[in-house]
Amino acid sequence: MLHPAALLTAEESRTADRDAIASGIAQEILMESAGKAVADLVCRKYKQGYVLVVCGTGNNGGDGLVVARLLKNKGWNVVVSEMDKAFDPALLDDCDLVIDAIFGTGLSRNTEGALAKAIAAINDSRIPVVAIDIASGINADTGEVMGTAIRAADTVTFVRPKPGQLLLPGKAYTGELHVYDIGITGNKIAATQFLNSPALWQHSFPFPKAESHKYTRGHALVIGGGKNTTGAARLAAMGALRAGSGLVSIACTLESLPVYAAALTAVMTTPIENLSQLQTLIEDKRITAMLIGPGCGVSETTRVQALQLLSHKKPCLLDADAISVFKTNAKSLFAAIQGPVVMTPHEGEFARLFRVKGNRVHRAQEAAKQSGAVIVLKGNDTVIAAPDGRIAINANAPVWLATAGSGDVLSGIITGLLAQGMPAFEAACAGVWLHGEAASHFGPGLIAEDIERIIPTALKGLYIT
Repeated sequence: MLHPAALLTAEESRTADRDAIASGIAQEILMESAGKAVADLVCRKYKQGYVLVVCGTGNNGGDGLVVARLLKNKGWNVVVSEMDKAFDPALLDDCDLVIDAIFGTGLSRNTEGALAKAIAAINDSRIPVVAIDIASGINADTGEVMGTAIRAADTVTFVRPKPGQLLLPGKAYTGELHVYDIGITGNKIAATQFLNSPALWQHSFPFPKAESHKYTRGHALVIGGGKNTTGAARLAAMGALRAGSGLVSIACTLESLPVYAAALTAVMTTPIENLSQLQTLIEDKRITAMLIGPGCGVSETTRVQALQLLSHKKPCLLDADAISVFKTNAKSLFAAIQGPVVMTPHEGEFARLFRVKGNRVHRAQEAAKQSGAVIVLKGNDTVIAAPDGRIAINANAPVWLATAGSGDVLSGIITGLLAQGMPAFEAACAGVWLHGEAASHFGPGLIAEDIERIIPTALKGLYIT
């Protein structure tokens, strides 16, 4: 059975179509179902008027002809423009809505010539566009703009979303995404890419039981930065605590201890002045997950401490400075990764550690394979990659997450879930989703401190579902 959170690549979409037809569903029936889904959406969301249906020569164009017929039967003023003939921009005059049925998910070359001019004219008109399956000109697998592409207000896709609808820049061209079941099961497809949603990881989420207490819910250890950079570790520690870790401790120098102690109440502080003291601390069996990086500084101390944490093979998260510090010797880091490890780089930190080219999914996937860690490649379209090839693409991050300290809270949330025994890939996915969900609940004006305070609201939604 196709996983409910699965994403379908272009090739998988074609395979699903072929399997459906082989099972006895006629191509005409699939087109009729697809067209009906689009027509229903149009009638529900838009005021009746003049609609221009722009059709290509393939199956996507066939879907468009069905939409044209159904809308005409419902009283719309419908005009069809077939792209194998010259496109007349005058058709856009007084138009209320455009239906994009030019290309489907199989586009593999750049749009050019008359096609590119037609797409540009549609975009320049500022008329709302409903795209069938995918906005024409967007690569279904990578989100790349293939020369030029339709900017849709809505996209109606079928069976499951496509990776390119969640990845930038394709995400920005998709508009509101609507997914419809048209009778294609995709049961024979073993998907490896997924939408990051509770359906992907809720089965392993550490919901507390009646007999749970703080000592059974894990103990997260955060390595703190110096007295002038305590904010990052404090944000991370609170994120871990809000995510459900029963206990959270910050390990810091004696010099910075007063700052941490004065600013934190539920988070404990532990002084460490040398590697021997850190060794004793992380050998404590009660410590179930560790975090290093936020506010630590790109220094030899951070590098040595990171390797020391990794040597214990406990669940560990490396963020920020604990990633950048290995810029000149990434292989030593990769060799040290033997246990469950998550790394959470943004694009700049990623480039310091990995020499991988290509789209975001490919780069995250290759980085996970090279390092042996789960990679959280952060951004509006965060990609989570496991060394075994699984990929999750996140889609719930609001734009106001782009604020100082946001990533520190995220690293803490994931560490808190690791501390409770959640597997690394699932913990990373759940942490990214909770981070985005909390920010969405708060809305504009968000700062990092708000994220951990609103996590309980995001968690309540999980408990309800």
